[in-house]
Formats: sequence, structure tokens, C-alpha cells
Amino acid sequence: MDNPKIRVLIADDHAVVRLGLRALLEAEPDMEVVGEVADGAAAVEAHGRLHPDILLADLRMPGMGGRELIAAVQKTAPDAKIIVLTSFDGDEDIFRAVQAGARGYLLKSSPPEDLVQAVRTVHGGGRLLAPEVAARLAERVNSPSLTAREVAVLELVAKGLSNKEIGGALFLAEDTVKNHLKHIYAKLDVSDRTEAVLVAVQRGIIVL
Repeated sequence: MDNPKIRVLIADDHAVVRLGLRALLEAEPDMEVVGEVADGAAAVEAHGRLHPDILLADLRMPGMGGRELIAAVQKTAPDAKIIVLTSFDGDEDIFRAVQAGARGYLLKSSPPEDLVQAVRTVHGGGRLLAPEVAARLAERVNSPSLTAREVAVLELVAKGLSNKEIGGALFLAEDTVKNHLKHIYAKLDVSDRTEAVLVAVQRGIIVL
């Protein structure tokens, strides 16, 4: 008797991407796509209903972020095998997804054969990170992370608020805000507010 096919659920909010992924995977003799969804909540529901071998999910979809999606799926299926396929390569994005339980992380710019290999590797119990993703993750692990308060300050900086306005919004003294910014600059290795926001967005620490 033939081995059963690897059953894949695709979660991506772009129909063209889903179509391309389905065509790629179903061209493989040992794979089949059992469902497609366009947002995080639908992915959680479909995973619970279809019990796929692999969930192939975009990192950012309407209604639910990648980390929240992974956590929600694993609440009812702790052994769920999830591969993130995304265009986001910020080290914070990668760190959060892997920390949440993703077993694979590939960029949409990866060669098609890398995705096929990732599905087989993760299905077999392994993990697979694209080389550039692994490098970014190593960077993130070895660099100081921002505290929740520093991220909150930075998010308000990105919205154009002054130090006084940030203090009012977060119930902090203006000098405390200045100290938070000093720590943020040091951790991100930047020298001003604009550069701090730019680096934070690139790394996936904040989302504009």
C-alpha cells in the first residue's frame, strides 16, 4: 500500500499566492492540499477541522498575527507542524514565530524546491530555516532586546508624538521617556528617533 500523502493547509491572504502554492505542492507525488484560508481565524478553525499534517502560513494576515495564530493552533494541537512562509525577514518576526513554535521559516523569495524540502523535513519531525533566516535569528538571539515599555515608547515615537506627549500617554515623566529613548538608541545602535523607527520596522519590532 502506498504511503499516505502529506496533507497541507495553506493560510495566506493573497489568492494568487495560494493558487501558486497549491500548484507547486500538488505537483509533488507525496503531497496534497486539503484546504486554503485567507486569515488567521479561518486558519485556526480549518486546522481543527481538517487536522492537516502541515500548516503553511503567512506571518501577517487580517485579524491575527503569526505568533497569535501559532499559539491558537497549538492550544488545541500541541504537536501541530507549522511552517511560516512570508516576505518578512525582520529578526524580531523570526524570533517570535520560532519562539511560538513554528518549525520552519522561509521567505517567499526562496526557491520553490526549498519549500518542498521544508514540508518534507518538518513532516518528518525536523526543523528548517532558510539560511538567511537562520543568520537573522542568530543575530537576534545575541543582541539585547527591547523591553515592553521601550517598544511602547517607540511605537508612539513612530506616530510622531513628542517626549511630553509620550509621557502623557504612558503616564511617565518626560525625563523617564528620555531615558527610555537613550536605552532604545543604544540597543538598536542608532543615534536619533528617525533611525530608531526605521531600524525597528526593518527588524519587525514595530509595525507601521
